[in-house]
Amino acid sequence: MTRPTPPILDGHNDLILRLMRGHVSAAQVAAGGAGGHIDLPRARAGGWAGGMFAVFVPDPGPRAAVPVGDMTAASYDVPLPPMLPQDMARQATWEGVAAFEALAAAGVLVPCTTAAALEAALDGPALAGVLHLEGAEAIGPDLAELEALHARGLRSLGPVWSRPTIFGHGVPFRFPASPDTGPGLTEAGQRLVRACNRLGILIDLSHLNEAGFDDVARLSEAPLVATHSNAWAVTPHSRNLTDRQLRRIAESDGMVGINFATGFLRPDGRMDPDTRLDSLLRHLDHLLNLLGEDRVGFGSDFDGAVVPHAIGDCAGLPALRAALRSHGVDAALMEKLCYRNWLRVLRQTWGG
Repeated sequence: MTRPTPPILDGHNDLILRLMRGHVSAAQVAAGGAGGHIDLPRARAGGWAGGMFAVFVPDPGPRAAVPVGDMTAASYDVPLPPMLPQDMARQATWEGVAAFEALAAAGVLVPCTTAAALEAALDGPALAGVLHLEGAEAIGPDLAELEALHARGLRSLGPVWSRPTIFGHGVPFRFPASPDTGPGLTEAGQRLVRACNRLGILIDLSHLNEAGFDDVARLSEAPLVATHSNAWAVTPHSRNLTDRQLRRIAESDGMVGINFATGFLRPDGRMDPDTRLDSLLRHLDHLLNLLGEDRVGFGSDFDGAVVPHAIGDCAGLPALRAALRSHGVDAALMEKLCYRNWLRVLRQTWGG
């Protein structure tokens, strides 16, 4: 099978969570028919080359972390679960790392810790895989777990998901709302930023509130990156980035991965798969205007969000490329959006 081109390197997916919950096995992901948004045959069909594979610790309660049904009204404010106990989060996180390694053993992905390895994997039979933490609940204030996770391949980390951690505060799932929802990084959070800079771990600003964003911008020596976020000026959701935040990202030579979650794409903030790709293109135009052509990519949130029917899953990405071409995106910009911008910012962050 000839893969659609250019390949899409993705800033965020939640496939590992499906393995952690027992919904699918690594062997099923390799063989196909795995359900959800991602498996290897569909990735090849859609030209989805992999990217950041998130380890996320689900809430232990019966309620889903983000009840999608609560995000279909004209306005909403979804209650968030409380901070997780570190011992529970640590155990679940290592289970997620084991799931990532099981995907590698099954031939689904190639673990990548350098930009050169990522680039080499783009056209390979397996996916490029970057180990990412979505929420740093497993890491204690002495940061010992950060060192251990780095040794196992961790190269990207969000200090928070939307619930609080010992490092800072995330934004709620609130519409319409500003991301200015609480205090900034704790002292431990500031140490975490410095340690990530030292180790060459990307610091993901998606889910972090505005005060925390500003603290990272003040402290970090690396480009500012939001792996799966959109423009607040288009969709005034607390999860999206204001123009002021986007300008800070541009000043740092960072980037933003456009999130396919419909609640962050649609001007009305609704999680509804009946969403035209015009909404995504509006975010693209706004981000290109403020960030420039070298600082925008994609962060699908596959297996963690309601995405437009027009895409459906990773096999449906040719529809996105077609929409981009119809929108006037030329071949050079298409390559930047699909993978070159991610390679650039990761090379600057990791070196090599």
